[in-house]
Amino acid sequence: MTVFRSIFRIALDAILSNKLRSSLTFVGIVFGVTSVMTIISALEGMMGVIEDEFSALGPSTFMVSKFMTAMSDEEFREKIKRKPVDLRAVAAIKEGCTLCEKVAPQAFAGERLKYREKTMRDVLVRGCTAELIDIVDIEVAQGRFHSYEDDTYRRQVVFIGDDVREEFFSGVDPLGKEMKIGGRKYTVVGVAKKRGEMFGESQDDFVFIPLQAYTKQFGQPRRGVNISIKAPSVELLEETMDEVRVILRSHRNVPYNKPDDFDMMTAESFLELFNTFTRMFRFGLIGISAISLVVGGIVVMNIMMVSVAERTREIGIRKSLGAKHAHILMQFLFESVLLTLSGGLVGIALGFVIAKILVGMLDMSIDPSMVAIFTGLFISTGIGLIFGIYPAMKAARLDPVKALSYE
Repeated sequence: MTVFRSIFRIALDAILSNKLRSSLTFVGIVFGVTSVMTIISALEGMMGVIEDEFSALGPSTFMVSKFMTAMSDEEFREKIKRKPVDLRAVAAIKEGCTLCEKVAPQAFAGERLKYREKTMRDVLVRGCTAELIDIVDIEVAQGRFHSYEDDTYRRQVVFIGDDVREEFFSGVDPLGKEMKIGGRKYTVVGVAKKRGEMFGESQDDFVFIPLQAYTKQFGQPRRGVNISIKAPSVELLEETMDEVRVILRSHRNVPYNKPDDFDMMTAESFLELFNTFTRMFRFGLIGISAISLVVGGIVVMNIMMVSVAERTREIGIRKSLGAKHAHILMQFLFESVLLTLSGGLVGIALGFVIAKILVGMLDMSIDPSMVAIFTGLFISTGIGLIFGIYPAMKAARLDPVKALSYE
C-alpha cells in the first residue's frame, strides 16, 4: 500500500510540475468526454420522456388503426389507400372478441373553440367512449372524465386539456362553465393534468367529448377511428391481438393469402420502432464525438512519450535504487489515468449541464443518468490506460545503466 501511495504521489507531482502540457491534455479529454456525455445524456433524457408517454398505453394495451407506421415510400403509398377502420369494425370487435377487456374507439377533428370573447383555433377535438380512461392513463386534475351515460344520451359535455383551461378559465373554476366547440355549446366536466410540451409541441391543446356527441356534430368519422384495446393481462396480450386480427380480417373481407389491411401496435412495438429510426442517428453522433476522444488519446500518448524521454535519467536513478519494472510501469500509467480521469470528471459534469440546457429548450427535463456517468468514467479511464500503456512500457523497459548516462 505504501508503494502505491508513493507511486501516486510521484505521478501527481509530475503532472503538477508540467502545468502547460498537463493542461493541454486535460482540455482535450474534457472536450471529448463533454461531447460524448452531452449526446448520451440528451438522448437518454429524450428517450425517457418518450418511454413515459408510450407507457401511458399500459403493458396490456394495443391500438388498431388503418395506418400507423410506414418504413418506406412504397409502404406509405400502399397503406394510405386502405379503407378506414370504421365504427362497424368496433362493434364487430366488441361483439366477437371474448378476451378484449375494454374497447375504446377515438375519432379526431380540428375545430375552433370559443368562450365568451376568447377563441382558440385548430384545437384537437377527440371523440371517444368512456372506456378510454380505463385503457389509457389520462390523469384528471379537476372534475371527471365523461361517463357511459354521457355517451349513451349524447350529452354535450367536454373534458379539456390544460392549455384550454389556461386560455379560457385562468383564475376561475372551469367546472360547469359552457364553451363552444365549432358553434355548439358544451359543459366542462373535467380538466386533464398538465403534461407540458414534447419537441416544442404542446400536449395540452385538446378536448375530449363523448363519441356519440362527436358523431352527432361531425357525422361518421370519414377518416376512420383509432381503437384502443385492453387485454386481460400481459400474458394474454398476444392471444387477444390474434383474436382481434381474425375478427377484423373477416369483417374487412381480407383474403387468407393477403396481409392485414390495418395496423396493430403495442407501446413496446412503438418504442422498438422509434429506437430503430434513431439508432443509426445516435451511433453517428456518438461516433463523430468519439473522434475527438481518439485525438485526445493520441495527444496523451505523445505527451507521455515526451515525458518518458525527459525523465529518462530519473527512471534510471529510481531503478538503481531498487524500483521494479512494475513500479515504473504503474507510475506512468497512474500519471496517464490521473490526467484523463480528472478531465473525464469535468467532462461528465459539463456534458450533463449542456444536455440539460439543450433538452430544456424542448421543455423536457433529465436527471443524472448512471449509464451516462459510468460511460464517461469508463471512456476517460480507458483512454488513459490504452494510450498510456505504450509510453509506460517503454519507460519500464529502459536499461538503468543507459538511462543514468542519458543527457
